[in-house]
Amino acid sequence: MITIRRAKPTGKKPGPPVCDDLLKQDFTADSPNTRWVTDVTEHHTGDGKLYLCAVKDVCSGRIVGYATYRRTKSRLAVAALIDAVARRGAAKVAGCIAHSDRVNPANFGR
Repeated sequence: MITIRRAKPTGKKPGPPVCDDLLKQDFTADSPNTRWVTDVTEHHTGDGKLYLCAVKDVCSGRIVGYATYRRTKSRLAVAALIDAVARRGAAKVAGCIAHSDRVNPANFGR
């Protein structure tokens, strides 16, 4: 018999979005580096929790940048975006829209 344990609700609810949804829920792109999406996932390890933030190019479906951290802070998403820009080249991603449920693009340069 297999037992599935479900996570207990913490009672915490995310706040309102910190910026407008520029993609308008249209997750398609005709060319690379025009639309990226990002999200944070939690992974349990022998040393505790590890958080991974990955940046995915909507056109190709490839991960173009990522970052890991032991706590879920805004700097995790910022580091992932900086990694994606460094890998793709700043000139190639000018005008790219990065979509996340919670990331404020005003913090991108920090």
